[in-house]
Amino acid sequence: MKRNGVSFRSNARLARQLWGIPSRIALRGLRELTAKYSLSVATGDLQFLDGRWYVTHSALLRIAERRRCLGIKTAIQNHLSDPHANRWVFKATVYKDILSRGFVGYGDADPSNVSPLVRGAEMRVAETRAVNRALRKAYGIGLCSVEELGWLTGSPGPARERNHSIKPPHANGSSNGQPRLRDRLCILIRQYNLDPILVKAYAADFCGTPTLKEASRELIESFIVHLDASAKENRDTLLCKLNSYAQPVEVKS
Repeated sequence: MKRNGVSFRSNARLARQLWGIPSRIALRGLRELTAKYSLSVATGDLQFLDGRWYVTHSALLRIAERRRCLGIKTAIQNHLSDPHANRWVFKATVYKDILSRGFVGYGDADPSNVSPLVRGAEMRVAETRAVNRALRKAYGIGLCSVEELGWLTGSPGPARERNHSIKPPHANGSSNGQPRLRDRLCILIRQYNLDPILVKAYAADFCGTPTLKEASRELIESFIVHLDASAKENRDTLLCKLNSYAQPVEVKS
């Protein structure tokens, strides 16, 4: 099964590499997501957490683009926001076409429900969550998005309170004996003779974060798989993509 260059077989293979062997139910869901939305594991469209599939912000934007979304409008809800407490609430409206009345979604963020890695960027997180919810409504996507998960972004929960000794995996470390993500990325850079600065910029853009340090472990893992697959498929195309992140050189007169 293949839609728009995305095959279930490649998705299933990469899913096994990233998250082990998913259950039959999970694989059935992956097959449906591949066929209906052309979602790709290699490009970071999906995350598999606690036995469930979650869609990413970048995937939702790609779906909207493929379906010729007319536009997305966002606005801060001042009466619900509190700048002094870094609490922000956004309203997002997605217009599918010129006749659309709009699909509305709300998103909120404050220091209690975002990761310490993105502390101070609550406004951006709130806007992303609002856009995700509006897009999911507009295109009938029943999956929750990764960015909407409070526990994933660091908010406290019952499980955390009962298990104080359990430390969340660090983006560059390992909590279960797996190789460090940083080492895996360095190996790929050396193997394919890539520019580390450009790879770092590409990785941050791929993960949808200002810097690579702010990306979750799951997103970095997806990028590593994507980078490896892209280099094997067509290194020249990958180099062109990386060069697009090069900073222009200022010429002194």
